[in-house]
Amino acid sequence: MSDTTFDYIIIGAGTAGCLLANRLSRDPSKRVLLIEAGSKDDYHWIHIPVGYLYCIGNPRTDWLYRTEPDEGLNGRQLRYPRGKTLGGCSSINGMIYMRGQSRDYDHWAEVTGDANWRWQHVLPFFRKHEDYYKGEDEVHGVGGEWRVERQRLRWDILDAFAQAAQQAGIPHTEDFNRGDNEGVGYFQVNQRRGWRWNTAKAFLRPICYGRPNFEMWTNAHVKRLHIVRGADGALRCEGAEVWTGNELVQARASSEVLLCAGSIGSPQLLQLSGIGPGALLQRHGIEVLQDLPGVGENLQDHLQIRAVFKVQGVKTLNTLANSWHGKARIGLQYALMRSGPMSMAPSQLGAFTRSSPDKPYPDLEYHVQPLSLDAFGEPLHPFNAFTASVCNLNPTSRGFVRIRSPRFEDAPAIAPNYLSTPQDRHVAAQSLRLTRRICAQPALAKFKPEEWRPGVQYQSDEELARLAGDIATTIFHPVGTTRMGRDDDPMAVLDSRMLVRGVAGLRVVDAGAMPTITSGNTNSPTLMMAEKAAEWVLGEARV
Repeated sequence: MSDTTFDYIIIGAGTAGCLLANRLSRDPSKRVLLIEAGSKDDYHWIHIPVGYLYCIGNPRTDWLYRTEPDEGLNGRQLRYPRGKTLGGCSSINGMIYMRGQSRDYDHWAEVTGDANWRWQHVLPFFRKHEDYYKGEDEVHGVGGEWRVERQRLRWDILDAFAQAAQQAGIPHTEDFNRGDNEGVGYFQVNQRRGWRWNTAKAFLRPICYGRPNFEMWTNAHVKRLHIVRGADGALRCEGAEVWTGNELVQARASSEVLLCAGSIGSPQLLQLSGIGPGALLQRHGIEVLQDLPGVGENLQDHLQIRAVFKVQGVKTLNTLANSWHGKARIGLQYALMRSGPMSMAPSQLGAFTRSSPDKPYPDLEYHVQPLSLDAFGEPLHPFNAFTASVCNLNPTSRGFVRIRSPRFEDAPAIAPNYLSTPQDRHVAAQSLRLTRRICAQPALAKFKPEEWRPGVQYQSDEELARLAGDIATTIFHPVGTTRMGRDDDPMAVLDSRMLVRGVAGLRVVDAGAMPTITSGNTNSPTLMMAEKAAEWVLGEARV
């Protein structure tokens, strides 16, 4: 750390930060610093796909956030995992490759006033870093860093659920990533030959490590951004104050600071630095440099409602993994063939469909798993069962992320406010009814599915919405807390190129910049956004 002046400083070596480090350090004349609060991704469970079980809730790899008590969840608090290691959430997530729907991006173009966000204009940026196992076509790319493969196992119970979904009117699909993801099929995953493929492997190793103009600090916490006011009154971000564990280092950026700390970390750091809702900052004794009321607001997330069905005459992971010989078989299968349960994503089968026939597009996503448990991290049930988790893709509920103190060490308050609107409660009830209809189809009849949770005694909208609050949990997709928007939108934190309003030299590039949540898993859309941001940053540097 003898020379702490760089052209670009990237804060957060997660999904977006790793790609940006790769792209910006390609120019050998530009010095790039990547700062990560977590450690290197050398924990073996990061790389074995089933290792998410040992990474979530582990201080070595997870920030260990918890939500505030949530009225929509009947007062419950949820564990709120966020990656704290190289690769960020791509090191602990479900590995599902999902772009969402074309209408998501067309809507972004409308609310930002920037046609660059339309589907036809973002598609090339998905393809640019993609390495698709089936080969190149009009929507998929090959040769990029981000490997997309098919899963390496199947389950009889999941095949039966897929057939039942088709009998219930959901078409079969082989590819959820062509702009319209309606259908049922197995998810494609970010893996390479049975190993998790995170963004640290894809974009940092070995390329960035071999570049003399690239530097990376791990176990380094950014205390606040260094923002100065010029003689003309204009604000500029010139770097960051970084706590390395034994000293406070001033890192300076001559061109730009790119904040990639995620939908929780980025608004927290902006607020600690004097950028955010003025009343909140004043309450914590922080000087208000830029009063941006939208910082930390507009939190959106996918809430999954986990319905569990007991089955007979078919094996599920519950019984397979509940014996020593079953565990030995699973371990041997992975050691010899990189397949079997140790290679599987948390959810294997997916479905996108409509909560009611009058919906013009799919507004529900299913994650179906050949297992069941009371809560994530709890033991598997001692009986064979599957879980059909369903989420509202386009929730209208909005929450917030707000600092609790001026100390960077203190976790912010996270309040998603799930099921806080009548629309979301209605969709929750409708989605549980649809799950029951699928499970009543002939394809599943031979396994005698029995609804164990929530239970068939609950039938009314009010009962089902309340039960959803009892059994639902996050699917780990927080977005929107530093959203993009038009110049005349007072709650927009960023312009359409993700630049912070009123502060030069500062850009936020992560899922917090999304105006609205995508209709699916959010990791790959975040990579696309980073790819676009890299092009804009480099283009502006050449002007």
